[in-house]
Amino acid sequence: MKETLEAIRGMKAENIIGAYAIGDAVGSTFYLEPLATMDVDIFVSFKRQADSALISLAQISSYLKAKGYGFRGEYAIIGGWPVQCLPPAGALGEEAIAEAVDTEVEGVPTRVMTAEHLVALALQLGRAKDHAIILQFIDAGVLDAGKLDAILARHGLTAKWAGFEQRFLGRSK
Repeated sequence: MKETLEAIRGMKAENIIGAYAIGDAVGSTFYLEPLATMDVDIFVSFKRQADSALISLAQISSYLKAKGYGFRGEYAIIGGWPVQCLPPAGALGEEAIAEAVDTEVEGVPTRVMTAEHLVALALQLGRAKDHAIILQFIDAGVLDAGKLDAILARHGLTAKWAGFEQRFLGRSK
């Protein structure tokens, strides 16, 4: 993981990417027991080209190729890890990147989404595996309920959370 994080920090230092945060399963391992995962998802605030609504990964690909990293499908292989640089999922994703917490892994400073943002993003996606991870966060007792409620309210997810609580926790509001 160290080489992976160093490469990401290198891209940030060389202005290849903007703000970033580790999310999804690897991001969750900063708060929960390690989860089985095959890849590292790095959420990146991409710089948009003025004349296009499209996001280009060319600069990232060129940078990583010049550093000697290979590719397999949509993944860059960095330090043995398949890594995917992803755009944030709307305003919630942008906020999750902006409010990511600084931490250190194997001596390498990095940024990770907060537990509350990881839960809100999982709720927004709503897949079975997302519901399972939300339950793990609840069971682990690592969520700040006030912070989570504020995030859910800002992003229109309060009703969805109430439905989740009723379905999976037997709570009704």
